[in-house]
Order: sequence, then C-alpha cells, then structure tokens
Amino acid sequence: MFALAPTRITLGEMSGLRVRWLGRLPYEEAWDLQRGFHEGRVQGRTPDDYLLMVEHPPVYTLGRNGDGSNLLVTEEMLTAKGAEYHHVDRGGDITFHGPGQLTGYPIVQLDDPKRIVPYVRTLEKALIEALRAFDIDAWTEGGLTGVWTEKGKVAAIGVRVSRQVTMHGFGLNVNTDLSWFEAMNPCGITDRTVTSISELVGREVKLQEAVEAVTPAFTKVFGYDDVETQLAAFTRRQAKIDPSHEVDRLLADGTFSAEKRNAEPVLVNGRLPGEPARPSWMKVSAKMDDDYLELKKMMRGLDLHTVCEEANCPNIYECWGMGTATLMILGDTCTRACSFCNVNTGKPTEFDVMEPFRAADAIATMNLSHAVITSVNRDDLSDGGSGIFAQTITESRRSSPGTDIEVLIPDFQGDRPSLETLMAARPDVLNHNTETVLRLQRDIRTRSSYGRSLALLWRAKQLSRDGLTKSGLIVGMGETREEVLGALADLRAVGVDIITIGQYLRPTARHRPIHRYVDPTEFDEYREFGEGLGIPHVESGPLVRSSYHAKDSTDAIKQPAMTEEGATPPEPAGITVSIGSTRR
Repeated sequence: MFALAPTRITLGEMSGLRVRWLGRLPYEEAWDLQRGFHEGRVQGRTPDDYLLMVEHPPVYTLGRNGDGSNLLVTEEMLTAKGAEYHHVDRGGDITFHGPGQLTGYPIVQLDDPKRIVPYVRTLEKALIEALRAFDIDAWTEGGLTGVWTEKGKVAAIGVRVSRQVTMHGFGLNVNTDLSWFEAMNPCGITDRTVTSISELVGREVKLQEAVEAVTPAFTKVFGYDDVETQLAAFTRRQAKIDPSHEVDRLLADGTFSAEKRNAEPVLVNGRLPGEPARPSWMKVSAKMDDDYLELKKMMRGLDLHTVCEEANCPNIYECWGMGTATLMILGDTCTRACSFCNVNTGKPTEFDVMEPFRAADAIATMNLSHAVITSVNRDDLSDGGSGIFAQTITESRRSSPGTDIEVLIPDFQGDRPSLETLMAARPDVLNHNTETVLRLQRDIRTRSSYGRSLALLWRAKQLSRDGLTKSGLIVGMGETREEVLGALADLRAVGVDIITIGQYLRPTARHRPIHRYVDPTEFDEYREFGEGLGIPHVESGPLVRSSYHAKDSTDAIKQPAMTEEGATPPEPAGITVSIGSTRR
C-alpha cells in the first residue's frame, strides 16, 4: 500500500492533513491554487498535505496522454455551450469537470517517487470507501483507472507527481448532468458509460453529502492520524438544508446603502443584544491634536477622502496624528457588500481619469517614504480598475522614485490579465485581504472567495518574485481559534510575506454584531504561531488594521537583508497614504 511521508509536530501539535472544501471555483484559479500549495509543500513552506475540494463551472481538460481525438465536438461548440477547454499537465486523456461533480485535488508528499501507481490505487480505494456511505458497490477494473459501478464509471482519476508531491486528482460525479459527457469519449474509453451517485441511488445527492463522505474515507484509507478540516459554505444547490447568510439580510435591510433607509437598531449600553461588553484594551481616545487636524485639512484641500473615515477605523486618531492615512481611488461606492464594512454599496459613478496624477502629486507634495493605494471593488469595470491602479503606481514612481508603493487591491473577480496589468507596474507590496476564515466567507462577504484570494496572492508572487505579498484577517466575527490557525497555515503555504490580524469593531448598529473580543494574549499566540510557521512578519493586535504600521511591517522584512549586506537600515519614520476623490 502507498505510504505517507511522516506526520510532523508544529508548536507541540501533531498535524498531517488539511482538508479544504472551497466551493465553486473556476478551473484556472483552482489550477493555480494547486500550484501554490504544491510549491509550498515542495519548498517546505508547509509540512502538511492538503486535500482541496471544489466544484467547477463546466470545463473539459486534456491530459498529457491525449491527442484531442476523443473530443467529439469543436472547441467553438464547447464555448457556445458555456464550457472551457484546457490542455493540462496531468496524466490521462480527456475528462469533464462541472456542476454537480466533486473535484478533489490531493497535494500529498509521496515517500517514494516511484510509487505513483500505488498512490493512484489508494486514491481509488478511498473513493470506493466513500461510496459505501451511499450503499453503493464500486470497484476498480484491471487496466482502467477510476472507480466503476454496475451502471458505469462514477469517478475519474488523473494525477501528476513532481518532486514527490502530487497534483490534480479525481472527479466524482454526484448529481452531474451526464449529457456533458456526450461531447467526448471519457478518458479515451469508447465502449463504457458514465454514471453518478444520484443515478445509482435514485435521488438527488447533494455535494455536501459527498464532501462529508469523502473526507473521512480519504483520511481512513490514507492513514492520517490527525486531520484539520475547514469547509466553505454550501450553496442552496449544494447543501442538504437551504442556507441563510447574514450579509444577505443586511443587504436587504439597506445597511450598506448611502441612504441608510432603515432605523438604527436599539442599543443597550452601547451594545446589540448578545454582544459582550467592550474591554478596557479596546478603549480608544479621540485625540484631535494639531497633526490630526492638519492632515484632515490637507485631505479636504486636495479633494480626497480616506478609507479611515469611510470605514470608521479605530486607529484614525493615532495614524492621522502621525501623518499616516489610507485613502481610496476609483470612487467611494463599492459593488459588493461586507457585513463588517461601512463603505457604501451601490452602482458606482464613472471614475476620475485624473486620479493617478493627483495621487502622484499628493505623494510628492507630502514627501512620502511609503504610500498605500487602495480602492473599492469595481466589478462594473472590465478590468476591475487594475488599469487605474497601474497608472497610479507609474505616475507616483515618476514623481517620487524613492517612495515604496503598497497597493491594497480587490480580487478583480479572479481575472488573471487584470492582475497582470497591475503587477506589470511592479508595486513593492501587493496586499489583498482574506478578511475572515473559510467557513465565514459567504456569511460575511458577497461575491468573494477564499480560494480565489489565495490563488490571487500566489499569482502575484509569481508575477513579481522580488515583491512582497500581504493579507489581513479580522477576528471576533464568529471564527474559532483553530480556524484562524488554519488560515495562517494556508496563507503561509501559498507564500504570503506579511499578515495583519485585528479585532472586528462594528461600524454602526446596523452591521454584523461583535461575536467576541479577542484577548491580547490570543493575538500574541497568532503572531507566534504565524512566525513559527515561517511567515516573515505577522502584525497581530486588537487595533491592527490592514494598513496599520504598513511601512514598519515592510521594513521588518527588508531591514534584516539590508543590514546583512552592510547597508544602512531605513528610517523608521514615514507616512502612508492612498488617494481618492470625494466626489459622489
């Protein structure tokens, strides 16, 4: 039987396998996400194996062993049906992934690079074990890879092994529309049929049921002693019970609209029902000193607005008192809604094409050593606003060549060309916030994806190997300690350099209630755990926000390398700013 590499001990805890159900994710993003975790396993950023599970939009993939002859229609016909077509680096011929199919990607380190066939046989056994949960008899057949039943093939397998670590994996038909398979000879086999779990049991089986069956079966058959599992929310079509999400209710109530139509909920002693009392370490004094007032006056004079004000950031007095501010380009209206955020949601107006020039002028005028440029989500734009980001970086570099530039970006809906446009301008720091743990993503955010965020962060690192990547988490919204530790492990696996972790503070009484106040000692634990994993810098504390001490976080990574070379360490002082228009 296939044997696993030894499990490891991290900070006194045994760990071997991390299971992630990531929900619906386009194929190219999942492929890059696999590459990120594969690279992390090979390079030692993670000593853990992973089982990534997703559902794809319709896609046909042709492996290394195929010549395209088993595709029975043209690529144009696939496009017309709404399906993608990709040549991939796994073994096998042609296969299909799509709605109603559970696709699994094990990132597993083999104990012997010659034991690829035993690994595939073990993967088949794991799927056969999972099918027993549905009282389905399944088996393997000599000379044919995959899992078979009395009605045909129910699971296809195609893998790649590089540097002893696996990629790709299996496609298990759960409630798949089998007509998709008519466009090809599945896996190059012309005389056998395909089937699904639902067809075999005579009812619609949900993807959630399949995830719940595959996870313990994979764990059992592969022999892991300890497994850490995190699951994204299941959609109505995927779930056993119709889900509900708080952010949808808040959106319907008008929480994120500029009009704020509904009345404020009643607060008792400043708290919503069920909220804990605010502890002493969360007390923030309003210090409107001369530095704060001067920067506020400057921003109004430059016709700018700040995310500090829009998001009701608790650090505004400290940061503005030090000459630090974070502002937005591309307007002040976001096309998405997040239950922790106070930025308006709606249909944005046209963006200001002169913003990049005004941003560059402001950075030069204030003689900044570190500038942060951020924006709202602009899903209404074909490039998500990446072109304006890139132009802002370019103009800022032209006027202030000595300034480090950090960009805090949206996900551009997973569009690689948009990210490439931005990264071609070579920001010093690419910051994209993960915001919360995998389980809470859909409950807290609309149109966002944990898997997409991780894929974006890895892609950014590939596009600029000498640049830094950064992400942030907010805690106190209902997550567990174990989920935060798992998120830190995931971010480390895909190579993130800087992580910020801070306490959630409800912007208004209409927003998501505070679940708990995280004790400062727990923030210390997160920092120690993250740095123990090898994350170069973790900024963790109750009042930490994404741009909090942004320059110091960057210098914390750059300074050791500069000092080793005998260079003079950078000055600790500096101003952080990003620019946007106040026009609505």
